[in-house]
Amino acid sequence: MPFVKEKFSIEEETIAFLYVMKTLNYTQGQAQRHIAKGRLLIDGESHFHTGEKIKGDIEMVFFRPKGKGVRPTFQNNHFMIFEKPSGILVHPNTMSTPYSMLDEVRMIAGDNANSTHRIDMETSGLLLAAKHKKAEFFLKNLFSIREISKTYLAWVDGEITEAFSSHAPIKVNQDGYETTKHKVFIDEEGKPSHTDFIPLEYDETLDATLLACYPHTGRTHQIRIHLFHVKHPILGDPIYGASYAASDDYLDMTQSKEDRLIQHGASRLMLHAQSLEFTYKSQFHIKSKVDFKAMKVLIHPKELRVFNKE
Repeated sequence: MPFVKEKFSIEEETIAFLYVMKTLNYTQGQAQRHIAKGRLLIDGESHFHTGEKIKGDIEMVFFRPKGKGVRPTFQNNHFMIFEKPSGILVHPNTMSTPYSMLDEVRMIAGDNANSTHRIDMETSGLLLAAKHKKAEFFLKNLFSIREISKTYLAWVDGEITEAFSSHAPIKVNQDGYETTKHKVFIDEEGKPSHTDFIPLEYDETLDATLLACYPHTGRTHQIRIHLFHVKHPILGDPIYGASYAASDDYLDMTQSKEDRLIQHGASRLMLHAQSLEFTYKSQFHIKSKVDFKAMKVLIHPKELRVFNKE
């Protein structure tokens, strides 16, 4: 498990954050955040005072990567590009998360390496990770000012014959998920959002269209909610296009493989991060090597799948 708890013995009084810096090879900021999160324990209790002196036996909880040998498809001295599989988290969401892409990132480049953007767990495709803090700051800033162009591919329910754009504003769900499991809604009070869509192929047997998706803003679940809004939900989407009960079963991890296919239309979310284009000293345009088009074999037959498009 990536988060481990280990015992340490301090012979001479040492300021807490300085000991964490030296022992775990952290920066001062990392060490102070480590303590603020309660990951330094004395007599079994979290110690939150970064500037106090500590001595004797202590315990620390920290992230120790345990990779599975996934290698980046491209890397240089500053960043790496991974092909993230569907079903894998980018970061651990709890200390009990057994594995995430962060394991691979830090196995290769050390404790200061980190991913620079988010990809939903069930979305596959290109993940950009920085090898050091300077690169992380630079690349995250490029994302925030929209200087990194991203494209996605999606298999969606139904036939789409012409390119279209969605400017529907997106609002975060604040109702506690009492009536729906949607994380975001289309709402006039939401944030401005813009996605362009171009149909690439229609499979009549599956009644499914392969779309190229071009998000110009970076809202949560933007592509997913925009496609649900036009009544062409992404196949395999466990939240948008599914009933409350089906989404609840998925989130509670009680849903059978058969129900996943029937209620959501595919065994995974059929969304793939296809390309990244940005400038970091040089111009980079990196495309996924995965044949996402061929992944339509994961789509359930149209006559057997059920959707909630309202």
